Amino acid sequence: MIYIALLVLLIAIELIYFKIANHFNIIDKPNNRSSHTAVTLRGGGIIFPIAIIIAFILGYCSLWVTIAVSIVALVSFIDDIRPLSQLPRFTTHLIAVCLICYDLNLFTQALWLLPIIFILMIGWINAFNFMDGINGITVLYALSAIIAFSLLDVNESSVPLLMTMGLSCIAFGIFNLRKKAKTFAGDVGSISMAVFLGYFMIKTILDTNQIGFLLFFAVYGIDAVITIVKRLKKKENIFEAHRSHLYQYLANEMKYSHLIVAVGYAVTQLLFNLGLIYLHSINYLTLPIIALILVLLTAVYLVLRERIEKKIIR
Repeated sequence: MIYIALLVLLIAIELIYFKIANHFNIIDKPNNRSSHTAVTLRGGGIIFPIAIIIAFILGYCSLWVTIAVSIVALVSFIDDIRPLSQLPRFTTHLIAVCLICYDLNLFTQALWLLPIIFILMIGWINAFNFMDGINGITVLYALSAIIAFSLLDVNESSVPLLMTMGLSCIAFGIFNLRKKAKTFAGDVGSISMAVFLGYFMIKTILDTNQIGFLLFFAVYGIDAVITIVKRLKKKENIFEAHRSHLYQYLANEMKYSHLIVAVGYAVTQLLFNLGLIYLHSINYLTLPIIALILVLLTAVYLVLRERIEKKIIR
């Protein structure tokens, strides 16, 4: 019953936010780099950090993780309303990663691990934010990760927290997972969710001693990294908005439904994650297998992207 009550509460909070956003004109106007064509309420993803705060009040989430998500959410929300420079955004990302490392006692581990974790976390936060470009993709992909994390025995004690975040995804999805979305996540939603998922990734790897679970984010990761490499080759500013991710080609140039593309990304990652969990359960998720999977997935992505690009050029 508590989860039903939580879902109703989160939906109610989202509706209240819509009234506030309407009143203060917090909207997303489409431009030549957008994948949408209508003015839409921005910042509906504020429900994600709110869910974290509720989870903390209920005793599901630690203080440090709550603060980490809250500070990036606050600065990101300000950025959604009035664009900020890179410095305050990057600074809060660093602080959030520090808080997560403190929560997971990583400062007592081998010091050489910390730079790797910082680079991976900052990269993941920005990649997840960049991938937020069409209706439903952020919330469905987040759900695929939350489901996968909740299926692992080591995260059994964290199921209430994962459930709370899953319910926030459902509450947001009701208004975003549509042909014509009522709201977008905004940076406040995508970045706060990225911090939360990054925290769970590090926690899961530490608890299982299994680096292979990094592949829980492989679909997003491969699309983001290869797109960045291609943009760097073209000497483009990788920090500017663009429409050159594979999912954007599919939704914009190929004219596939945003919802079909979003579901495709999320389902592909979820099925992939289930396979990883199975391989881990039978002790087959070894480094050679992890490398082979990554190479094969990258090869499939490159072939698919090349075919799409050729069709676009024609």
